[in-house]
Amino acid sequence: MLNDADFNYFSAVYVVCGRTDMRYGIDSLAAIIERKYKINLFVPNTLFLFCGSSASKIKGLLWEGDGFLLLYKRVEQGHFSWPRNSDELKKLRPEQFKWLMQGFALDPIIHDIKPRFSA
Repeated sequence: MLNDADFNYFSAVYVVCGRTDMRYGIDSLAAIIERKYKINLFVPNTLFLFCGSSASKIKGLLWEGDGFLLLYKRVEQGHFSWPRNSDELKKLRPEQFKWLMQGFALDPIIHDIKPRFSA
């Protein structure tokens, strides 16, 4: 489902960076969003994605207007390239969502630089 999801269906897609306890259910994941990030959960079709220590599993929390949908995905081989270095909430662009679902990093690893000296 998430691989084929039309990004335009979602109002917004957020990644909760860092590690989340994958034993958490709807209420605990919702509490993280409300208390830690102070974001309104009740915007229809807003998807929040969480990842635990094992980057082979993710959970998604989606408000559908009449209730929450809890998504769980486990890849059999490989892992998701999840941003681990911060405790922030990252809003994804369409291409970043596609990269994430394909196992690629959200941000490019190679960056443009301006050298100070030529040689």
